[in-house]
Amino acid sequence: MTMNDAAVTAAKCDAPPPAVALFRSLGEPARLAILIRLAQGEARVTDLVKAVGLAQSTISAHLACLRECNLVDSRAEGRASFYFLARPELLDLLSAAEGLLAATGEAVDLCPTYGTHTATKENVSR
Repeated sequence: MTMNDAAVTAAKCDAPPPAVALFRSLGEPARLAILIRLAQGEARVTDLVKAVGLAQSTISAHLACLRECNLVDSRAEGRASFYFLARPELLDLLSAAEGLLAATGEAVDLCPTYGTHTATKENVSR
């Protein structure tokens, strides 16, 4: 599916394109990991490299994307840049997602389309 196909699909479903873009950006594992780390407090790129386990260039590219979306911002201190969540609403969104995942148990993770685990006979029979 191309980006244009995704936009057409979203339009046909009456899903608001900005919301689709937001959830798509949050669905990228590295960006979500960065946001989760920044929910704990501001961090330098080197801190995010350690926390997320990706290369500095990859972290920087994701931070640039998140900055363009106004989801994160930074402040300079000397030669270092400290990144932080630009929107406090992200804390509410992440908290709500955590609560939703706790309530649904393994159901989301076992989703054949988006889940990360394959359903076993035991899980399917529940």
